[in-house]
Amino acid sequence: MSGSQFSAYGFDVGDLDAHLKAHIGGLEGAPQLQPISGGQSNPTFFVTYANRALVLRKQPPGELLPSAHAVDREFRIMRALADTPVPVPPALLLCEDKSIIGTLFYVMDKVEGRVFHDCTLPGVSPAERGAMYAAMAQTLAALHNVDFAAAGLADFGRPGNYFGRQITRWTRQWELSKTREDTNIDRLVAWLPAHVPADDTTRIAHGDYRMGNLMFHPTRPEVVAVLDWELSTLGHPLADLAHCAMAWVSRPEEYGGIAGLDLDALGIPSRADFVAQYEAAATHGLTLTNFHMAFALFRWAVIFEGIAARAKAGNAAAEGAAETGALAAAFARRAAEFT
Repeated sequence: MSGSQFSAYGFDVGDLDAHLKAHIGGLEGAPQLQPISGGQSNPTFFVTYANRALVLRKQPPGELLPSAHAVDREFRIMRALADTPVPVPPALLLCEDKSIIGTLFYVMDKVEGRVFHDCTLPGVSPAERGAMYAAMAQTLAALHNVDFAAAGLADFGRPGNYFGRQITRWTRQWELSKTREDTNIDRLVAWLPAHVPADDTTRIAHGDYRMGNLMFHPTRPEVVAVLDWELSTLGHPLADLAHCAMAWVSRPEEYGGIAGLDLDALGIPSRADFVAQYEAAATHGLTLTNFHMAFALFRWAVIFEGIAARAKAGNAAAEGAAETGALAAAFARRAAEFT
């Protein structure tokens, strides 16, 4: 296909094709490109050759904040985890030459499987749901069991004082973005720094570990790839676990949670059972506490408030801003219930 037919993608696919064929052996035919929807901040495409299916992930065009859209970090951590028990897509090529398609990008092999953006796992039997949730817990533990220094990731983030730094960051973010007063946030801002657990464990943290960022085997309840490593860093393992566990304390209309559903009928474990599955597989010996849940919910309350503030400042649909603001209040209320 001619380059003009790919102009909608913002780059010359002929240049991309030449680069990939020069650096990845054996590619046959002309590439077929298909954008992958889903709202990722980093544009993502299926790149399909006659004999091989690839995925390309790139930075968005234009000026970027220094630490934003770090696709090179995504590539690095997937490469580092390739020989560990953590299932990741095979990362093939990182291109830092912006002259090829205008931005940094990397290419990985396409992994075949199922991705569920609904935590109830529609179309799956109750028995399989239970096995898939167990796999989710065990895969997260496998990530946290990796020796990050041995994997070449000793400089992948700042070790130590993770929660202290994060509480400071999100408190400052609240002050910058708040559109209203919230007594629950005020309580959390005072309570969280006073209740940081004594342990100062550092592990690889995914940063957005949840059902929608896992790919399961096409027919079996096994995780075949952990996706979307954009927010990965060195951090505290229980921040990942609490982030994942938020689904049990938020309702379906609140960011797709499962609170209020008949979990037994669905075959989905309770939050306590899910956490126990993780803790049984993790080697760090730490236990999830109310602090970790309060922190995870507080963080998301501030994120939702920031979205609402930006929507209002940009004169976006008031209804959308109001709905997101309501999410901020709901998550702040749920966070305060853990204090």
